[in-house]
Amino acid sequence: MTGSLEGLKVLDLSRFIAGPLCAMQLADMGADVVKVERTGKGEDTRQNKPQLNDQSLYFLSFNRNKRSLELDFRSAEGQAQLRQLISKADVLIENFRPGTMEKMGCGWETLHQLNPRLIMVRISGFGQSGPLSQRPCFDAIAQAMSGIMSISGQQDGPPTMAGTFMVDYASALYATIGTLGALNVRHATGRGQLVEASLLESAVSMLISAIPEQAQLGRTMSRVGNLDRFSAPVNSYQTADRRWVYLSAGTDALFSRLIEAMGRQDLMEDARFNNYHQRLANNSGIDAIVADWVRSLPADEVVMLMDKAGVPCSAVATIDEVLQNPQLKARNQLVDIEHPTAGTYTTHGVTVSLSDTPGSIRRAPPVLGAHTDEVLAEWGIKKGEQHGSH
Repeated sequence: MTGSLEGLKVLDLSRFIAGPLCAMQLADMGADVVKVERTGKGEDTRQNKPQLNDQSLYFLSFNRNKRSLELDFRSAEGQAQLRQLISKADVLIENFRPGTMEKMGCGWETLHQLNPRLIMVRISGFGQSGPLSQRPCFDAIAQAMSGIMSISGQQDGPPTMAGTFMVDYASALYATIGTLGALNVRHATGRGQLVEASLLESAVSMLISAIPEQAQLGRTMSRVGNLDRFSAPVNSYQTADRRWVYLSAGTDALFSRLIEAMGRQDLMEDARFNNYHQRLANNSGIDAIVADWVRSLPADEVVMLMDKAGVPCSAVATIDEVLQNPQLKARNQLVDIEHPTAGTYTTHGVTVSLSDTPGSIRRAPPVLGAHTDEVLAEWGIKKGEQHGSH
């Protein structure tokens, strides 16, 4: 096998991030992923800015290793052809609003009868059931409703969303994990099952200890900026050359190494700072001392001293600095892809490493409809054919 999911046929009906990223994870691991898109227009994100030679960089980021098939979802003929494709697929991924697939004659009960081996992956804002299931949802809405936004940002500032679509990414990964679990069951039983992931549930899963803190201790988690909630000193600090470093010395062992590097062993004699619990209780005091020390040195020197001392520390990198990161380059995490119309562009590599069946980038993200005839021929479906045997 060249990829761990080689031979797996996946239909990707999804849009935006969570569904396409789930499908791309499977594609990176060797699955044959066919992206089914609206005739003429394709997925909405093909229009997103910024663009490279009229190709959306947003779309290019979530759709490599796929083939594109155009289909008229609204016509009876298109829906019949979709069911034919589904009858031959191993996995179907969709993130329409709940009820949409049913309106197309492609609800779970129908598809499970049509193809008992099918694994149907449904990603939605709030799940397929419950009082909010029909409400529209995007990543930031889930961050707001889950409480993530209320615990993010500066202490005296407004609730803040993350700088990336972290809930979409988490939902994609949960959906991928669920798909792999369902595939494992299918190896034993021969039967597929329904896999669900939702943005709200994925977001709530990332609340650290906030739920039991509230429920059992009556304590509401609040915003702490870049401090660590559970140890000190940990924060981002400004350096003499006006850059920022993030430094983490929250354990007793790390704190001991930090103060030795600072030449401040006297701090171990201070009852406010000489153990984990005291430092956390007096976080503002130790934080100010570390901030003063960091402010006296340029960023590169702080990072060098911490590296030498064995204390986790990094300059806060800008994206142009990320592109120069030697570790990412050494691990093939920055790769160039040649696209037929966009040209060459740089993107992230295959994130999960498998020793025997490594993932790979075999195809650039597809041009709309480029593989329609090829896929129909390979999957044994005649164009415009209304019925077909499973």
